[in-house]
Amino acid sequence: MEKILIVDDDKTIAELISDALEDENFQTVICGDGLEALKLIEQNNNFDVIILDIMMPNMNGIELCKKIRDIVTCPILFVTAKSRTLDAMLGFEMGGDDYIFKPFVVEELVARVKAHIRRDKRHERIQNNESLIIGDIEIRRDNFETYKAGKPIALSTREFQLLQFLMENVGHVLTREQIFNSVWGIDYGDIGTVNVNIKNLREKIDVNNEYIKTIWGVGYKFIRPQMRD
Repeated sequence: MEKILIVDDDKTIAELISDALEDENFQTVICGDGLEALKLIEQNNNFDVIILDIMMPNMNGIELCKKIRDIVTCPILFVTAKSRTLDAMLGFEMGGDDYIFKPFVVEELVARVKAHIRRDKRHERIQNNESLIIGDIEIRRDNFETYKAGKPIALSTREFQLLQFLMENVGHVLTREQIFNSVWGIDYGDIGTVNVNIKNLREKIDVNNEYIKTIWGVGYKFIRPQMRD
């Protein structure tokens, strides 16, 4: 049974989400603030999805995401007021995978949770244990590890999946729509998350813009070092 962590200081909303997920046979755990959630995750990191409210006392959702992103690989879904779109985008930069605006339809939130779990399960079924190496970047698809010049690089689950998709299509121009549909695998959400995650990848593995090229008006292309102009 998949386990979902719900972090929200609004008890009514947290219980509403919990009831809806448990009706779909998920196990849920509710935390009332970010500090409580941080302690719980540090003690027992076995969640399949984490749902974070952005505006919380003691530690907000963005701060919590930043602190836990290197120790959890599961999808992180932000819940935020529609007037705080910039917070949602900042959440992507901190390693979040998706967001939904308040007030939300609870069935849509449940559908998003299911979509992320299905996506992660598909990647878990990858049986190819061989590494994929291009230039000095290496990914190991069996254990979601990434290396740059032999040094391990910490990526979120979605960043790893994005990098894997780019590397598996090396030399091909990929539209933002292709990337979004293949990596996120859901029919809703903001396609702008592609740009944010590309930015995160560049900061972590490609600060000199050697591998990930922007094709203006189209999308992106991953290239081999010897293919540079």
